[in-house]
Amino acid sequence: MSTAAVNDTGTEDPPPEARRQVLVALSGLLIALFVSTLSSTVVSNALPKMVHALDGSPTQYTWIVTATLLTATATTPIWGKLSDLFSKKTLVRTAVAVFVLGSVAAGLSQSPGQLIAARAVQGVGVGGVQALVQIAIAAMIPPRERGRYGGYLSGVTALSTIGGPLLGGLLVDTSWLGWRWCFLISVPVAVAALVLLQRTLRLPFVRRDNVKIDYLGASLITSGVSVLLIWVSFVGGSFAWASWQTAAMVGGAAGLLSVALWVETRATEPIVPLHIVKQRTTVLAILGSLAAGTAMFSASVYLSQYFQTSRGHSATRAGVLTIPMMGGLLVSSVLAGRLLSRTGKLKPFLLTGTVLLTVGFAGLGTVSHTTSLTFMGVAMLCVGAGIGMTLQNFILVVQNSVPLRDIGSASSTVTFFRSLGGTCGVTVLGAVLNRQVTERMTQDHQSASVAYGSATGDIFAIAACVAALGIVAAVLLKPVVLRTSLDTSEETAHASATAATGRTTDGDARPDPDLRGRV
Repeated sequence: MSTAAVNDTGTEDPPPEARRQVLVALSGLLIALFVSTLSSTVVSNALPKMVHALDGSPTQYTWIVTATLLTATATTPIWGKLSDLFSKKTLVRTAVAVFVLGSVAAGLSQSPGQLIAARAVQGVGVGGVQALVQIAIAAMIPPRERGRYGGYLSGVTALSTIGGPLLGGLLVDTSWLGWRWCFLISVPVAVAALVLLQRTLRLPFVRRDNVKIDYLGASLITSGVSVLLIWVSFVGGSFAWASWQTAAMVGGAAGLLSVALWVETRATEPIVPLHIVKQRTTVLAILGSLAAGTAMFSASVYLSQYFQTSRGHSATRAGVLTIPMMGGLLVSSVLAGRLLSRTGKLKPFLLTGTVLLTVGFAGLGTVSHTTSLTFMGVAMLCVGAGIGMTLQNFILVVQNSVPLRDIGSASSTVTFFRSLGGTCGVTVLGAVLNRQVTERMTQDHQSASVAYGSATGDIFAIAACVAALGIVAAVLLKPVVLRTSLDTSEETAHASATAATGRTTDGDARPDPDLRGRV
């Protein structure tokens, strides 16, 4: 039986049996999402001991992080396009399997080079899982009903973000476990997710004949994005912003991506369908996602550093102090999701979320080394609430506007730009932070804690300006009511039938029998 949601009206709760089927199917997806997200945060407190144990260098320290980030971001649009051509269930299981292989290889690594290579493989799986979970949910739950389940996604993200560093610190400090278990601990959980996905996940699949994969476009996009991310990861540290390395990498990335754009305009099945990217809704969703992504990544990175460096708290205490942000994210996503399912009106939530995001960062933009933790908690609560209302919903607005056959490409395109923009934004903010701290310490003779506290306020003020772009995107979006069908063709057919009969139909929607049980 298909696991698609079956409420057509969007005004009443779905039948208990339908809701149970959806939750059972979601279980495997959420577990897979949890371990993939955890793999990025669990290593943060363990990296120094990893590098020391393997006799690694500072450059290799950076690459252990960069390898996963690079492959996850670069492969996101490829996974999305493949999901439009092949079985989504098979691809989800493949991504989880790749993640398991990378995790095992990372846990057994005997040198920094092996660990970096394993992390790159792990990143391919992470990129696939994070993109395909969104796509699978879009394929089995209509947009109007999807908000009801957004809280589960946000809860998983919040738990892995908060719990990852705490778990990593516990593992490396336990003598009979050690840093290798930062990777190996994910393996049994991911295997359990594979079993659940096999037993519970049923997704509609329309088989296509004469499928042509755009290998050239995929190679060019991957290469261009990889070069850009390598530059982002090392600029300001290994070489200056104004240097021949910057000119070579940025120029090379621009050249590769320009050729990729030319190839995509001529490909039969482009990796990034330009007809979707050119749509007003998609452009505004990408702009809003860039703002939300930059906000989320900068908050998660620099708040923890602020609490440790400027306020002198331990890593564990720093994680606890960010709970208001994660709590706001979880509560707002659950409440907004349920209200969204009842009203179907998306724009008010996007507008409210972007305003909260901007207000929260404006508040954080005033912090120093003596700012009240209560005031910071309120500001973080606003940031978390804003992220909860915007992060998934900017993807939802695009999913609502495209047919089911393009849902993978559309979803992964927005996710890709969000990740890429967030990564670049965090790097730029980091460069500003380092420069401000250096100037305050050398010219103003401030202590490290005072300089870091004031400089953190400066970069959060910049983040508030970036978040304000989300308000612009939300205002410019046309008001839309989320459809209650999985595919736009079903909505069109329903509208035609209504026009022909002069009346509407009530009651629960019936899944397409041709899609029932297909995987």
